[in-house]
Amino acid sequence: MRIAVNGAFWGMDTTGSGQYLMALLPAMAQLGTPTTVDLVLPAALDVPPPELTPPWGVHRVSTPLDRCGANLAKVSFEQVAFPRACRRLRADVAHVPYFAPPLRSPAPVVVTVHDLIPIVLPEYRGSALYRLYTRLVSAGTRRAALVLTDSQASARDIERILGIPRERIRVIYLAAHPRYRPQTPAECRPVIERLALPSRYLLYLGGFDRRKNVPALLRAMVRARFLLEGARLVVAGRLPARDTPFTPDPRRIVRELGIADAVQFLGHVAEADKPALYAGALAFVFPSRYEGFGLPPLEAISCGTPAIVGTGSSLEEVVGPGGIAVPGYDVEALARALVTLATDDRRRAELGRAGLRHAARFSWERTARETLQAYRDAAGG
Repeated sequence: MRIAVNGAFWGMDTTGSGQYLMALLPAMAQLGTPTTVDLVLPAALDVPPPELTPPWGVHRVSTPLDRCGANLAKVSFEQVAFPRACRRLRADVAHVPYFAPPLRSPAPVVVTVHDLIPIVLPEYRGSALYRLYTRLVSAGTRRAALVLTDSQASARDIERILGIPRERIRVIYLAAHPRYRPQTPAECRPVIERLALPSRYLLYLGGFDRRKNVPALLRAMVRARFLLEGARLVVAGRLPARDTPFTPDPRRIVRELGIADAVQFLGHVAEADKPALYAGALAFVFPSRYEGFGLPPLEAISCGTPAIVGTGSSLEEVVGPGGIAVPGYDVEALARALVTLATDDRRRAELGRAGLRHAARFSWERTARETLQAYRDAAGG
């Protein structure tokens, strides 16, 4: 069986689609199956290609619109160049690992739809051209042989919003990198000292766009700060370049709320530092309003750190018994959860142990095996 994979996000390890692709392919290669995978890259993508062992291969393809701007070149690659490459390679299945399948393909299409954020959340729908693009890829998704997604929550959205029958939707969970595991105090200490972290802290690590709900977390800190027994909130992640309604700058909000002494900003954190950062925290806080999966909470519980997450999307599935779920808009409930995990050692330990057991269910080997089965089913169907 020969699989052609759209590699438009290869090398983009700061994006969810890039992380997914760059973890999935090596995991499938390690299974040693007779399946052949051809990674099809846009010619304009200026990243080193993966080193794949033959008969697996890498193919760069150009489009007539490569010099007409990144957006037109991307659509031309997705809708024209990638299907042509599938025909030339005689692929049995075409896999598009993000929400952009072609309308027409010479091979059955498997598309991974991580979430429906541009459809579900009005503030993410973008310009008229972007909405037209969303309609195009939605139509392509309805024609796909199989739709893969990361959670039962996303599967329900895909069935309800795109009208795709449930039997053509398959939930295949993602996984944390093996580096995310419990750390000893000796392993954590160099990172904690280098980043000048407090001895007791609650951690947020993620983005700052509106759905991440960071302002609600900061308002919860106003209510909880004097009950946290000295714990501070550490906020990690690349801070917004501009303070806008879509990406409100948390530094301004902290100043306005008068809690500068209770919050520490780290900015961007290197991947190698994240396991110790998670493991050293009393709890990980991620009150997002909508996630297709949510890798940061899984990374946290994989390190033995309980998580506080927002309800209403996939996050309750991801953390399972390893955390506390509260409505993201309920600042009082969020504040109570912060106090509980900062002050109740027994509850924190119980959730940490339960989270480790739950996290053990997720692995990239399992993701790869289930994805290969989806290819077989799509080819057979």
